[in-house]
Amino acid sequence: MMLHWNDCDAVERSPHTVSGARVFAGTRIPITALFENLKDGASIDQFVEWFPGVRREQAIAVLKFIKQTLD
Repeated sequence: MMLHWNDCDAVERSPHTVSGARVFAGTRIPITALFENLKDGASIDQFVEWFPGVRREQAIAVLKFIKQTLD
């Protein structure tokens, strides 16, 4: 199944922001930063502490979106 990130309000993409990478809405923080930090053992709470501007709800929305596409 192909991901349609337009269906996830927590994410936005612009060719003029971070070279077109998908970022958390309202930030310049790539969503890949979430996956990299979780892979390295960080918690969601640690991630949002380390990346001001990303709300906990956004991180959870991204993870739920990924889970839905995998189910």
